[in-house]
Amino acid sequence: MFKTFKKRLTAVAVSAVMAAVSAVSVLPAMSANAVDTNNDDWLHAEGSRLYDSNGNEVWLTGANWFGFNCGENVPHYLWSADCDDVLSSIADHGINIIRFPISTELILSWMNRTPNEVSSFSCNNDPAFTINKDFVKEGTTNTPKNSMEIFDILMKKLKKYGLKCFVDIHSPDANNSGHNYNLWYGKETADGTMVTTDVWIDTLTWLADKYSNDDTILGYDLKNEPHGKGQEGSKAAKWDGSTDENNWAYAATKCANSILKVNPNALIFIEGVEQSLKSNSYTWGQPDSKTDPPYIPAWWGGNLRGVKDYPVTPDSGTSQIVYSPHDYGPGVYEQTWFQKDFTTQTLLDDYWYDTWAYVNDQDIAPLLMGEWGGFMDGDRNEKWLTLLRDYMIDNHINHTFWCLNTNSGDTGGLWTSLGFQQGSGTTIEWDADKYALLKPALWQTKTSGKFIGLDHATALGTNGTGISVSDYYADYAKSEGSNLNAGKGGSSVEPATKNPTETTNPQPSELKGDVTNDGKLDTADIILFTRYILNSETAKDKLEYISRGDMNGDKKLNVVDLSLLREAVSK
Repeated sequence: MFKTFKKRLTAVAVSAVMAAVSAVSVLPAMSANAVDTNNDDWLHAEGSRLYDSNGNEVWLTGANWFGFNCGENVPHYLWSADCDDVLSSIADHGINIIRFPISTELILSWMNRTPNEVSSFSCNNDPAFTINKDFVKEGTTNTPKNSMEIFDILMKKLKKYGLKCFVDIHSPDANNSGHNYNLWYGKETADGTMVTTDVWIDTLTWLADKYSNDDTILGYDLKNEPHGKGQEGSKAAKWDGSTDENNWAYAATKCANSILKVNPNALIFIEGVEQSLKSNSYTWGQPDSKTDPPYIPAWWGGNLRGVKDYPVTPDSGTSQIVYSPHDYGPGVYEQTWFQKDFTTQTLLDDYWYDTWAYVNDQDIAPLLMGEWGGFMDGDRNEKWLTLLRDYMIDNHINHTFWCLNTNSGDTGGLWTSLGFQQGSGTTIEWDADKYALLKPALWQTKTSGKFIGLDHATALGTNGTGISVSDYYADYAKSEGSNLNAGKGGSSVEPATKNPTETTNPQPSELKGDVTNDGKLDTADIILFTRYILNSETAKDKLEYISRGDMNGDKKLNVVDLSLLREAVSK
């Protein structure tokens, strides 16, 4: 069954890959100090990996910063910390992407041109606006701008530090505990508006359209942790082949289609559900049973078992789809798979592999672990954190750590405190032990330890520890590589820079499809052939063996051959 599914996925992905890549021109690198306005940093998927517009492999290694989802309608701590100081510190610590939780209610207020006001400044530490003065309305001294204005300012500030982000619909309503609600619809906003499935789709599409020409926001996490137990029936999120409103796969496909129509370059992050049926002999909504339980449990948002039979497949293909499970350790909840002396292998056997890891392992799609984190207890929870971290490094799984904030009750944060002193700026205390755990999983060069950003023109951070993705592939990829190479598929330098005339196999290969002349079929061949199809400037000096891409023997080189090449590589 898997081989059949994989071939079907490969075929539908080709047109989307072509559309996504061809929509972005390959531009020359800019100065590392310049703010990148080229709108050329969009990403797309090939198998289980993400690539930039130049065909270079990238790794999203980030963290969460919540607050837009809450009643304050703004990231927390901007009442006691300068925004530029915070972003500079985040980037200097090697985080290259931020996941911003947000509510549908807040985006709806923006779409309706009645942006919700922020409450955090007037009711907390900074009523006189001594800190973030650019968040003050013109002509006033202490009246904050509205939430949409502050969001837009924040997006501009991210550019200065080489940072990217994506937004996560954390809850339908603006609610500090909104993540507890099961579904993406069915809650009222403060003014009595019901958030329906249509409202959820319309608001996300509106935001995607607003930022369609700004690659600061690389994508959209459609719903945080859709969940609910099977016996709740229509009140719980399920994953199947139906068109029921609570079928997450169906709703996510509709939402993805709507977003990709206004921005075909956006990544679409799809989380899992909580439970799935053991087999078709059981029915969603039936009572649970201790003797014959019909449901397979998981973390909220963690269950991607449905992808095998019901993948989210937008009309344009799957090149923008990234699956995004959440996973936590025993410090958050004592799951059954922790009730032993667990190891990486027992976690894979008991939970990880069939629940989400197979998606990456079988090259179905990229994974981004949208939430993982917890307290450093010196015991089982810290052991779990280390095992998951190492598994994600070894298997090149993108991730965003939960979280930066100090005020997450069941995990704590990467920060321990933030304070502002007029004249000297913000003091940000990082949890040294927790950051030391995270740091090896941040994208960085192997020898010099330079953190690698996702922006082509602007280096990550300001203290010299970060570089841009263009810097990496121009100056570091050949000489030292990066920790991205720990995953399967070998060195990330291969697809981007290899010249087929400079291989360890000087004799011409007889292998059909081996356009790179390295004696094997792999992702490097797909990328080079894709560049040729798109008439990329970066492919012109690498075409000596491109005729081997004629997979069907019709003496034409086109997308049909690309599809056949992808199938050959996947076998």
